[in-house]
Amino acid sequence: MAIERTLTIIKPDAVAGKLTGRIVERLERENFRIIAAKLVHLTQSQAEGFYAVHRERPFFSSLTKYMTEGPVLVMVLEAEDAIRRLRTVMGATDPAQAAEGTIRKQYGRSIERNVVHGSDAPETARFEIGYFFNALEIA
Repeated sequence: MAIERTLTIIKPDAVAGKLTGRIVERLERENFRIIAAKLVHLTQSQAEGFYAVHRERPFFSSLTKYMTEGPVLVMVLEAEDAIRRLRTVMGATDPAQAAEGTIRKQYGRSIERNVVHGSDAPETARFEIGYFFNALEIA
């Protein structure tokens, strides 16, 4: 398997709920290497730009409002098969449907307030990483 990069976001409810350290620890235990990280408070415009792919979906407005409620921790992770592996560790988008032991099952409260985001494909990861980080910010 090839080494990949992916983006993850620890969402506002997890940061506010002081779950950031637990989630980062879990990612490190799963052998993801953090090669960039920053705490940001998204504006409405930034959230809308990041989630533009969902603009026509009925949840777009509530999702972008939620993502601006407070700071988020944005990270670039690197590992073998990182995209698929991160999605497995995160669990299903709906915490009620997520497998036992996944981050979303353990900490998520709803399909929207599911504590963590992860890129779903290599092209998505490239866009998302570039949205938050420039080359000089990635170690």
